[in-house]
Amino acid sequence: MAKEKHKMGNPVYPIMFAIGVCHLFNDTLQAVIPAMFPVLELELGLTFTQLGLISFALNIVASLLQPVVGYISDKKPMPYALPLGMMSSFVGMAGLALAPQYWMILVSVIFLGLGSAVFHPEGSRVSFMAAGSKRGLSQSIYQVGGNSGQALAPLISAFILVPLGQKGAALFLVVAAVGIFLLSKISAWYKKQLEEEKLSNRKRTLLSSLPALTKKQIGVALALLMVIIFARSFYVTNMTNFYIFHLMKNYGMTIKEGQLIIFVFLALGAVGTLFGGPMADRMGRRNVIILSMAVPIPLCLLLPYVPVWAIILLLIAIGFFIMLSFSVTVVYAQELVPSKIGTMAGLTVGLAFGMGAIGAVVIGILMDYIGVYTTMIVVSTLPIIGLVALALPKDRKITMSS
Repeated sequence: MAKEKHKMGNPVYPIMFAIGVCHLFNDTLQAVIPAMFPVLELELGLTFTQLGLISFALNIVASLLQPVVGYISDKKPMPYALPLGMMSSFVGMAGLALAPQYWMILVSVIFLGLGSAVFHPEGSRVSFMAAGSKRGLSQSIYQVGGNSGQALAPLISAFILVPLGQKGAALFLVVAAVGIFLLSKISAWYKKQLEEEKLSNRKRTLLSSLPALTKKQIGVALALLMVIIFARSFYVTNMTNFYIFHLMKNYGMTIKEGQLIIFVFLALGAVGTLFGGPMADRMGRRNVIILSMAVPIPLCLLLPYVPVWAIILLLIAIGFFIMLSFSVTVVYAQELVPSKIGTMAGLTVGLAFGMGAIGAVVIGILMDYIGVYTTMIVVSTLPIIGLVALALPKDRKITMSS
């Protein structure tokens, strides 16, 4: 038994990084959607509300199904669901590249949402199984893969979709195909781990850094996490999908110039995600979540009013700090309910998609009715809501077997 504990304490770095790369592929495919918005507005004459509904269709499917997939996989893990999910994304991307009408675009993004819904809970479980004693690091590597994929959206728009148009999305079928191959290999390792656990008659369990809490306290803490995720997701959705129109309308930028500035925000968000997990291992999950919510507040409030040269400086800081807590909120939720790894991953990441979906529609409607600039001012207040993190239960440092 002692030997088995030692085994569980050793991180499996090749799998840890491989699932992070697959998360990069999965979220790169999703990033094609917001990257297409300026192209779709020009080529098909879509309104901001219609663009918001495209984002809604993608994210609401992922949001609603992720907790369901997580719940099912907690009861019966599904190793080969990973490549099957990527196959769904492959179908969606093919449809997106060829869709001549608005309704066909909506159907295509639903396939992408389904693929994402399957990938995220199972991918998070693989990250947990490979983590050993490096829980925060493993989750950060996994999540930074996803956030790096999302960060590619502006570059995809500027260098692929603007020159090639809608059909340029077909290039990303190669990404989906490589993802299917890699996930098949990871699934074989995943299945082997499950077989070894069954033979040794033990399950991997997550050691919690939180004190013993009542069901009511756990419920309140989860509700607070949901509020934090709501504030963060609404804000990031605005920056990813709609901030480009603010830069074009109020600063006279081209699509390419605006997308490169948004890339800075998303790239620093990916860096923040990478740092967040190890920081949380050292200084506590709650402290990192509070830091992530508090620091961006004055910067976000200033952003709509500053000159061009200051935009990049503010976006560097906002992007880094606001995404510092991305992987940490997942781990914190899993430690609140350590017996439900997949469910908590599905709930937290799924909620992020859901809030992004609703946020896209709300922001799109606001931009159509009150204007782009006024909408940016309203959205700048969202991080203030994240200060509810101050009411989260305090966690402590834990030592895992190694």
